[in-house]
Amino acid sequence: MSIWYRLGELVTGASVSAKICMADVLEAMRAMVGGDPQLRRRITFSIAMIALSAKMAKADGVVTQNEIRAFQEIFSVPPQEVRNVARLYDIAKSDVAGFEAYAGQLADLCDGDGDEAMLEDILDGLFHIAKADGLLHERETRFLRRVAEVFAIEDLRYESLLARHLDRGEADPYVVLGVESGASFEAIRKHYRALAASNHPDRLIGRGMPEEFIAIATARLAAINAAYESIEREARRSGVRSEALRRPEGVGG
Repeated sequence: MSIWYRLGELVTGASVSAKICMADVLEAMRAMVGGDPQLRRRITFSIAMIALSAKMAKADGVVTQNEIRAFQEIFSVPPQEVRNVARLYDIAKSDVAGFEAYAGQLADLCDGDGDEAMLEDILDGLFHIAKADGLLHERETRFLRRVAEVFAIEDLRYESLLARHLDRGEADPYVVLGVESGASFEAIRKHYRALAASNHPDRLIGRGMPEEFIAIATARLAAINAAYESIEREARRSGVRSEALRRPEGVGG
C-alpha cells in the first residue's frame, strides 16, 4: 500500500474536518500507522515536505503555476491521489503554523539516524520549487537560509547547494563540489569520486526517501558531474597530465 494511499485516507477519513491543520494530519497518521515505524517515518516525511513546499511557494507572496508544477515534478503522485495531495498542500498554505515548525520536525526525524543527508535532499527539493518561476526571490532565499539553519547545515554546504541551482554559466564549479579552488586536481578528483558515489540516486532511495524523490538525486548528480567536467577542462588547458584527468570508473552514472 503506497504512502499516497495512506495520505488519501487521512484526508478523506471521517476524522478529517474542514478546519484540520497539518498537526492534526500528523496526529491522525501516527494513530493509523503507529505499529510500523518505517511507514510512519515515510509518511511523516512526506507530509512535512508537502508543508514546507507549500510554505516555500508562498515565500515570495505568490504561488505560481510553475511552482505547483515543480512540486508535482518532485512528487510523482498517482492520478487518483492528486486531489488528496492537493488538499494537503492547500491545508499547509493556509495553516497558521510557521515553516520552522515543520523544518524542525524534519530535523528531528533525521537526528541520530545517520540520515542527515536527507536534509540536503529536502533543501534540493525546495530550491527546485523556488527557482521554478525563473529566479530566486529575496524572500525565498531568506526562507531557504533559515531552513538550512534549522537543519544545522553548515554555511559551506548551503553555499554548495545554492551553487548547484544557479544557471550553469554562473555557478562556480569549485563551490558546487565544495572544494578549494587552489586544491590539487588529484585531491579534487578524489573528492568528486566520493561525492558522486554518495549522491547516486540509489543512495537516496537507500536513505529511505520516497521513490518520487529520485529526480532530486538525478539533478544533483548532473550538477556535480557538470562541475567536475568544468574543472577537468580547466585542468587540461593548464597542462595537467591526461592520465590524472580520467573520470573514475563507476562514477557519474
